[in-house]
Amino acid sequence: MAWLEIVRSGALTTVQDRGRAGDAETRVSESGAVDRTSHDAANRLVGNDPAAATLEVTVGGLEVRSVGPTIVAVTGARVAVAVNGRPQGDYAMLCLDDGDVLTLGAPSEGLRTYVAVRGGIDVPEVLGSRATDTLSGIGPAPVHPGDRLLVGGLAAELPVEVQIPPPAEIPDPAVLRVRRGPQEQWFTAGATEALTREIWSVTPELDRAGIRLHGPGPLHRAGHDRFPGEATVAGAIQVPRDGHPILLLADHPAVGDYPVIAVVEPDDVHIAAQLRPGHRVQFRRLR
Repeated sequence: MAWLEIVRSGALTTVQDRGRAGDAETRVSESGAVDRTSHDAANRLVGNDPAAATLEVTVGGLEVRSVGPTIVAVTGARVAVAVNGRPQGDYAMLCLDDGDVLTLGAPSEGLRTYVAVRGGIDVPEVLGSRATDTLSGIGPAPVHPGDRLLVGGLAAELPVEVQIPPPAEIPDPAVLRVRRGPQEQWFTAGATEALTREIWSVTPELDRAGIRLHGPGPLHRAGHDRFPGEATVAGAIQVPRDGHPILLLADHPAVGDYPVIAVVEPDDVHIAAQLRPGHRVQFRRLR
C-alpha cells in the first residue's frame, strides 16, 4: 500500500474530483476541481479513471513525500517542479520511489495546480464525491502537514504519451464567452451592453466560490425588486446591488441571492479558474 505524506501544504491544498452532480435540490453545490481541464489532464497522464481525486494546489508551495513507489503528474498553473531537489517537468509522468519528495514552487502564471497520483487520492466519499467544498464544509478538510493520503485503485492502463503540451498562456484580457442569464431582464439595456463592452479586472476577492470583478461602472438593475433567489451554476455572473459582478466558480452557493445577468460557457470556466488578481477579463456574447 502506498500513500502521500504532506510535508508542506502551501496556502490551500484540497482534494478534488469531478464534483457532486445532481444535488442542487438539496442545496449542495457541485464543487470539484475548479479547473477540470487541468484536473483531467493530470489524471490522463497517470492512467487514472477521470473520476479519480487529485490535489488542487492554490498558489503552489506543496511538498509531499511518496511512501512506496508512485506515479504522479503535475498540471494546471505553471510551477517549478522538483523531485528530491532536482528539477522536473510539469505536464509529464513522474515516477517516484519510496521516500522521494515532490516539491512545487510558486506559479509563474495561473493560480491552481493539480497533482494526480496513479490510482487517485483515496479519501471517503461524501454524497458520491471525494471533493472538498470550502463553502459548505462538505468533504475532506484541506490538507495539512503530517496528513497521510492513501493511494486508491482508480487506475487503468498507462497512456502511451509520458508528456503532453501545456496550454497556451492566458491572454490579458482573458476572453470568456457568455450566454444570456436567466435574469437578464432584471437589468437595464445599458447594463447588458456594458457587460460585454467593458474590460473588467479581477480583484483580490477571489476563492473557490467565485471572483469579484471591478469595472469602470456598476451594472444597473431595471427595478428595485428584491431577488427571491434561484439555483446557480459554475460560470454564472451574479450582480449584487453594488453593481459589481461576481463570477461563480466550483464552490458557488447552490441558491444565489443575486440575479444572474449572463453565464460563462462551460468550456471557458477552466480559464476563469486560473485568473489572478489584476488580470483583465472581457466577456464575449454568443448569439
